[in-house]
Amino acid sequence: MPAYYDSIIKGVATVMASYSSLNGVRMHANTHLLTGFLKKRLNFRGFVISDWEGINRITSPPNANYTYSVEASVMAGVDMIMVPENYTDFIGNLTYLVNTNAIPMSRIDDAVKRILRVKFVMGLFEEPLADLSLAQHLGSQEHRELAREAVRKSLVLLKNGKKPEQPLLPLPKKARKILVAGAHGDNLGYQCGGWTITWQGVPRNNLTIGTTILKAIKNTVDPTTQVVYNEEPDANFVKSNNFDYAIVVVGEPTYAEMYGDSSNLTILDPGPSNIQNICGSVKCVVVVISGRPVVIEPYVEKMDALVAAWLPGTEGQGVADVLFGDYGFTGKLARNWFKRVDQLPMNVGDPHYDPLFPFGFGLTTQAVKGN
Repeated sequence: MPAYYDSIIKGVATVMASYSSLNGVRMHANTHLLTGFLKKRLNFRGFVISDWEGINRITSPPNANYTYSVEASVMAGVDMIMVPENYTDFIGNLTYLVNTNAIPMSRIDDAVKRILRVKFVMGLFEEPLADLSLAQHLGSQEHRELAREAVRKSLVLLKNGKKPEQPLLPLPKKARKILVAGAHGDNLGYQCGGWTITWQGVPRNNLTIGTTILKAIKNTVDPTTQVVYNEEPDANFVKSNNFDYAIVVVGEPTYAEMYGDSSNLTILDPGPSNIQNICGSVKCVVVVISGRPVVIEPYVEKMDALVAAWLPGTEGQGVADVLFGDYGFTGKLARNWFKRVDQLPMNVGDPHYDPLFPFGFGLTTQAVKGN
């Protein structure tokens, strides 16, 4: 909550209502939160926008009473409605509700003032069109360096050594031979996740320019260090190669919205078998690429180190920056990391609060000069 409050204090201009419900009240019809809390208590001066056909889902089933949905959403505090299809129905219903005083004109005035205020502040009436010449700067080196910094600062170190006095990280850059394993180790699509180029994201490395974690590792280690990449090595391969250490990259598939709904929240195969085959034979750090906590508890004991890398996007170099000690780990968990899905929902203060890693957890390391 503090992060959201801080954003509003600093002038965030728009807030979108979610599809979810709280205590049985659809967020698009939640007067208490949208108007009472957000606009009045937090003094939010921007405008609230609906999600895609969000007001249609106020009723169950959706669209059961569209006139009611229009009234409920506008009166709850939604100022701008996202209507991709039936906009004529929306206009007709809203006009009817205003003409019959079900929605007072004062509420329409408030919504319009909020929308116009944001547009005036943004200068849209003076410069309504974007400057296309700026497109050439998208993805510039300056942008990528900022994204790389964000990756470094968002990584969360969850385990470092089977014994606290024997940490594995930061990794030495100079070694005889190291293993990088896992399909997520050389896959920009997995690093970027959904809503990248396309709705559900694009797998592999054909979507945009960037640096995979494998490439970042090769860029970082000493030139004499042999880097071996294998998506799915078996135990015999690992044992026979006598690696100095291994970096095992596991995670989720790309997804957006309902396609990410999961009843098990597990990592993709062969992630679990890679952890079992590799971490039982050589010192290993497991890097998890995911947009949320996932079930990792069954494998933690085998690992020497564990890093939540979230979705680092195109800048896999930021992951290597911290793994090898050019920068230290500083990130903290912004939510609880559960042991099992049957523990969900999980909140601090629950009577049986027993996370794998609690809210705010995150180990730290120091940068190593001359590593």
